[in-house]
Amino acid sequence: MQIKKQDILKALETITIAGEGKNIIESGAVQNVITFADEVIVDLTLTTPAMHIKKQAEADVIKVIREKVLTDAQVKVNIKVEAPDEVENPNLIRGKDIPGIKNIIAVASGKGGVGKSTITANLAVTLVKMGFKVGILDADIYGPSIPIMFDMITERPHSVTVDGKSKMKPVENYGVKVLSIGFFTKPDQAVIWRGPMASKALNQLIFDADWGELDFMLVDLPPGTGDIHLSIMQSLPITGAVIVSTPQMVALADARKGVAMFQQKNIDVPVLGIVENMAYFTPEELPDRKYYIFGREGAKNLAEDLEIPFLGEIPLVQSIREAGDIGHPAALQTATETEDVFEALTKNVVKETVRRNKNLPPTEVIKITTMAGCSAIKK
Repeated sequence: MQIKKQDILKALETITIAGEGKNIIESGAVQNVITFADEVIVDLTLTTPAMHIKKQAEADVIKVIREKVLTDAQVKVNIKVEAPDEVENPNLIRGKDIPGIKNIIAVASGKGGVGKSTITANLAVTLVKMGFKVGILDADIYGPSIPIMFDMITERPHSVTVDGKSKMKPVENYGVKVLSIGFFTKPDQAVIWRGPMASKALNQLIFDADWGELDFMLVDLPPGTGDIHLSIMQSLPITGAVIVSTPQMVALADARKGVAMFQQKNIDVPVLGIVENMAYFTPEELPDRKYYIFGREGAKNLAEDLEIPFLGEIPLVQSIREAGDIGHPAALQTATETEDVFEALTKNVVKETVRRNKNLPPTEVIKITTMAGCSAIKK
């Protein structure tokens, strides 16, 4: 049987490389296709040197050709890598506003495991319940959890045409628009990228997407104070930052560093306040008792010490964890104490955002000339 080149190209349009917002035909990854009888040769050019990405691309090409064109086709895939420059990513759009987005709130934590993504998810759905238009950018490239918390594990963004350009359409659930690198990787697949590759992937999720009109975009940042954080602040004018911590001393030490990063003179992103997560535990059989498992009012005291707002405390409740695990944020539950605490928290975030916008000028994006240290960060 003679395989037709146009059939191969049509089949390849169904494949998207992890971190890319377009299929491999639209993105230009497919350089050449040669067919001869039942043999096919596909030349690909990728922008990532990650071995698992290359292997997955090769496997996807072979699989889709055999499924959609010819079952016993002899397929050879040649892959060439053209990685971006390590010093400066030429694809990074510097400081470009996203039309239609009014407020961009970074949700950060110095330490992992304090519930930052849980706070982000519940803030988002509560904002929607209040009547706001909301989106989440899951910027935790190496450990994306927002797709799980919104029951989106198997979802994939679709392509839409906006002003003649192909863009990603964010996946939506509970009224929240979401984009995450988790949509482009398998659950058991690790993302092994250097900083420039991670920055490029984030840039595509930000600017190659059709976000539409949003009152709030929440950016779920990874733990720490590193490359991803700088890339986000280089790309977007962040309205303000929310810091999440538990009352535990080791978490508070890292939260202090998180605040210091945003308050760095040449970054100067307003910190809207601190949230204390897992503040206390109340057993169901002892509703009047509070057990301070990780310490008492540590984040509240830190907020007072740093002279920034304390946004509220979220108790350690089993249903909050269970709700996140099944993809149905706990704040969606009506007439519960959980709904009340997240509503109070969200009202404080909105209040501080309004105050920040009234009293301070718009945040400027930063220009990063090198990643060597904060001394190299300039406005």
